[in-house]
Amino acid sequence: MLACFRTAALFGVEACPVNVEVDVSFGLPSFTMVGLPDASVRESRDRVKSAIRNSGFEFPPTKITVNLAPADVRKAGASFDLPIALGILAASGVVERRHVADLVLLGELSLDGSIHGTRGVLPIAAAARRDGLAGILLPASNADEAAIVGGLNVFAVGSLVDAVQALNDPSPTRTRTALAPMSAHAAGPDFADVRGQLLGRRALEIAAAGGHNVLLVGPPGAGKTMMARRMAGILPPLTFDEALETTTVHSVAGLMPSGGGLLTQRPFRAPHHTISHAALVGGGSQPRPGEVSLAHHGVLFLDEMLEFSRHVLEVLRQPLEEGSVTIARAARTAVFPARFMLVGAMNPCPCGFLGDGGGGRRECRCTPQQVARYRDRLSGPLRDRLDLTVDVPAVPPDLLGAVDVGEPSESIRARVVDARARQADRYSHDRLRANAELTPRLMRTHCALDRAGVRVLDAAVRRLSLSARAYDRVRKVARTIADLDGAAAIAADHVAEALQFRMLS
Repeated sequence: MLACFRTAALFGVEACPVNVEVDVSFGLPSFTMVGLPDASVRESRDRVKSAIRNSGFEFPPTKITVNLAPADVRKAGASFDLPIALGILAASGVVERRHVADLVLLGELSLDGSIHGTRGVLPIAAAARRDGLAGILLPASNADEAAIVGGLNVFAVGSLVDAVQALNDPSPTRTRTALAPMSAHAAGPDFADVRGQLLGRRALEIAAAGGHNVLLVGPPGAGKTMMARRMAGILPPLTFDEALETTTVHSVAGLMPSGGGLLTQRPFRAPHHTISHAALVGGGSQPRPGEVSLAHHGVLFLDEMLEFSRHVLEVLRQPLEEGSVTIARAARTAVFPARFMLVGAMNPCPCGFLGDGGGGRRECRCTPQQVARYRDRLSGPLRDRLDLTVDVPAVPPDLLGAVDVGEPSESIRARVVDARARQADRYSHDRLRANAELTPRLMRTHCALDRAGVRVLDAAVRRLSLSARAYDRVRKVARTIADLDGAAAIAADHVAEALQFRMLS
C-alpha cells in the first residue's frame, strides 16, 4: 500500500516542499530510501524502526520503499523521521489517513518514540501558510515558534503515539496566534557603568542612531569591550518584521531556545578572532548562516579586530555593503540576510600602549614600522566601510574611583529612538530603516550640504585623501548628527563632527 505525506527541506532561509512517499509491498524485508537523502536522513531507518516498535506498533516485515520528492533537492537533517514513520504506519493501516495533503509534518524521533525539536520551523511554517495549507504537525517544543505564523493550525505532539492520534482524530485543532514583540528592553549592561570616554559614548550614540559601523581604538583596559557590549542596549526595539527576520535566521541555525517564540531582543554576536571565514559569513555543503547573519538587525562585535585573519576580515565587504550574504552551490544559491552594525575594537599598536598618556601605565616601545605593519592588517576598502573611528584613551585613576555614574542607557536610547523615528518618517516611501542604508540617489535629496558644509568637506577630502565611498559615508554620518540635533538640514558643524571620526591617529 502507498501513503504520501508532506514535509519540507531547508536551503538557506527558504523552505522547499518535499513529498514523503512510502510504499509497503510484499517481498523480502528491506528498507530502501531514495530521493537524494544525505547521511543523517539515511540513518533515520534505524531510528524509525526502533521508534515504531517501542511505541507499541508493529513494524511491517516486508519491503519498504521511501521516496523523497523532488529527487533533485538534497535532503538533510533528522526532521524527516516523523513523516517517514507516519508514512509507514499509514501504509500499514495504523494511520487512517494515507494521503495528507493539507498538513506539513516534521520532527526527529528518539528510539523510544518521543519527538525532539528541530530547526527551521519558522520558515517551514511560513511556506505552509504561503502555499495555503491548513496546518503543521510538529514537536511540542517548536509549537510556539510555529505559532508566530498566524492563521495556521498547530498540532503539537510529544511522541509518535500522539502523532498517530492527531492524524486519526477528526476533531478540529485550535489556531495559535502570534504574540506581539515586547517594546521594553531586557535588563542588561548599562552605559551608566562606563567612566569617562565621552567621545566614545558620543560615537556609539551616533552609530546607533544611524545604523553606522564604528571602530574603537585604544589601549588594553580602556573600556572598548565594555562600551561595545552595551551597544545593543541603546538600539531601538525590534519592529515585528525585524523580529520575524531575526527569528527566522536563528531558527534555521538551530539556535532557538526550547519552547521559544518570537525573538524580541536585538542580537549581539562576538565571535573569537580564530573564527573561519565560513563560520563568519556562512557556508557548508548545506549552507548555514554565519555570525554576520546571526547578528542581523543587531550588533556584530569583533574584539581585537586586527587579530582576525585578513582573509576573514575581507569577506565582510559584501555583507557590509549589500546587507546580505550570497552562497552559491552547484544545486542552487542561498541568500542569508546580514543587515548588522559592525563594532570593531583594536589596539593602537602591537603592544597596545601607543599614546597611553591617560593611564601612564606603560611606555610603548613599538617602532613606526611595526605600528604601520600592524595597522595595515586593516585594508583600505574595509576601513572605508567603517563610518566612525574613535580614540578610546586609558581612563585616569581619579575617574575610576568617581562616585558619580555616567548617563544611563535608557537616556541615550531615548535620543536614538527619536532620531530613528525621524529617519523612518523621512524614508517611509523608500523602505529604509536608517541613514546608513541610503543609496546615492537618495543622498542627493536627503544629504544635501550648504555652502559652508561643502567647503569643510572639500577641504577634508584634499587633506585626508578620502575616497568617494568615505566622502558619502561622512555625509551619512552628518545626516545622523543632524537628526540627533533635531535639525532638518545638515549644517557645517555637523559635517565637522562627522569628519573627526574619520581620523585614525
